Amino acid sequence: MDKSKTKKKTRIIVFSTPSCPHCRSAKKYFRQRGIPFKDVDVSKDKAGARDMVRRSRQNGVPVIDIGGKIIVGFNRTKIDHILGLR
Repeated sequence: MDKSKTKKKTRIIVFSTPSCPHCRSAKKYFRQRGIPFKDVDVSKDKAGARDMVRRSRQNGVPVIDIGGKIIVGFNRTKIDHILGLR
């Protein structure tokens, strides 16, 4: 119940690069849970890279934006907490 509600209501953006193992892990985690997300490859998307830095004040990836809440790095516990998942 809450899970599908969360999926539909919360916009998730993963700022990543193809060579980043933590980025791949984060995206794999969302896919395995059936949670839709937008992937922004900051190595190719310069506007996306600027947006990532503006939101997070970080240059490192991954940066995950979950409904305006920023997570730097892949932290399953924080992701689950923000999304209300177990």
